[in-house]
Amino acid sequence: QVELVESGGGSVQAGGSLKLSCVASRYTEYCMGWFRQAPGKAREGVATLSGVGNTDYADSVKGRFIISKDMSKNTLFLQMNNLTPEDTAMYYCAVDPGAYTCASGVRRKLPMWGQGTQVTVSA
Repeated sequence: QVELVESGGGSVQAGGSLKLSCVASRYTEYCMGWFRQAPGKAREGVATLSGVGNTDYADSVKGRFIISKDMSKNTLFLQMNNLTPEDTAMYYCAVDPGAYTCASGVRRKLPMWGQGTQVTVSA
């Protein structure tokens, strides 16, 4: 079992920035990622970070979002810049303790999830 606790969400205007954090009770050396789900839409992968440091991003966030990790604090981050209303969603942190790599990147289905943090971007 693992506990994943997200924070850092909020309401910002378009063009603004937010930094999400996810504190994990364990498994931070494995494949981790951020996913999001907007109302009425399917959950989608935003960014993944493998245990060896490889990253993958959804096309819609490339150049704007950065995923990173602080192993000493068991924390996964998502720096989100130049936010748009299309980024409005519930953001979830997830981990796959069975994999160091993140094969398939943001298309990978990670089995363990946090409760999410809401991000709302107004025009």
